[in-house]
Amino acid sequence: MTRHPHVWMGLLLWSVFSQAQAAWTVNMAPGATEVSHAVFDLHMTIFWICVVIGIIVFGAMFWSMIMHRRSTGQVAAKFHESTTVEILWTVVPLLILVAMAVPATKTLINIYDSSESDIDIQVTGYQWKWHYKYLGQDVEFFSNLATPAEQIHNQATKGEHYLLEVDQPLVLPVGAKVRFLVTAADVIHSWWVPAFAVKRDAIPGFVNEAWTRVDKPGIYRGQCAELCGKDHGFMPIVVEVKSKADYATWLDERKVEAAKLKELTSKEWTLEELVARGDKVYHTTCVACHQAEGQGLPPMFPALKGSKIATGPAADHLNIVYHGKPGTAMAAFGKQLSEVDIAAVVTYERNAWGNNKGDMVTPKDVLAIKQAQSQ
Repeated sequence: MTRHPHVWMGLLLWSVFSQAQAAWTVNMAPGATEVSHAVFDLHMTIFWICVVIGIIVFGAMFWSMIMHRRSTGQVAAKFHESTTVEILWTVVPLLILVAMAVPATKTLINIYDSSESDIDIQVTGYQWKWHYKYLGQDVEFFSNLATPAEQIHNQATKGEHYLLEVDQPLVLPVGAKVRFLVTAADVIHSWWVPAFAVKRDAIPGFVNEAWTRVDKPGIYRGQCAELCGKDHGFMPIVVEVKSKADYATWLDERKVEAAKLKELTSKEWTLEELVARGDKVYHTTCVACHQAEGQGLPPMFPALKGSKIATGPAADHLNIVYHGKPGTAMAAFGKQLSEVDIAAVVTYERNAWGNNKGDMVTPKDVLAIKQAQSQ
């Protein structure tokens, strides 16, 4: 039995579209929080009001065109104005707007009510990473893109969460009201997690508030939603929501890690130890701009391999990493990295890619700069 080519084409199109339709949706997702549910409900309420208005308006329009068409001998009415019609098309839209405004106002008041929070977290945007500080807990860390460079450059198969995975996610307890204090250290960013219905601009010098209360444990992903520079697309957000017991355990572990990191500042480091740690810091923090082999992306991001900075005086090298370079894309890492990580990455850059200076910068050198600034 043979089939006409058009039949085969129809079966092929049906197969393609039926598979695509399974993952295709045009509506909002309800989300995973009290606020996101309220936003979804408001969206559906307004949607159905608009549907009813559309049915009435288009129904009246088509009925009028069909029943009063010229071919049936209809003659247009001649009148100048109607007080009744004037009142109706003024009062009815007003009542519709009021019906929309009441639930919208309740939802907006709820969205902006960040009072009586259980946890306060400062969220700071940097080019191109997020910094999270748990206020009153002595816990803070940076969250960086964890997608391997090989996937980004099409040298490896892209993973399930391509460009939506980080080395350290923000961790929250289930059921707790969390207030976010959102700001930025350099340019405008935007912290956006769709499942939370939270999207706040991160503006240098300003603090915007938002809040969430997540209903169930899980991993939720988002992105920076403001064009913030060349690596804007490499600035994901990952939030891991744990049970209250697991969250308490995680928080205690982070506090212990923070205490150990402070102790490392006074440790006597060897060159090999600093280079090994600096290698990890460089490939997490610096590789996007200065590239894996230190070749850079001139002229915006100069090479470090054989550069005057990386092969010159160690104090000058440390100074530019700590303070940045005004007027260029070189950011100041003094507030972004610990004393140990700054010392390690500077030491690594001075001894990698054939620079081989043989010297090192210690955490105590970095601490001396911090102490001098605080005086």
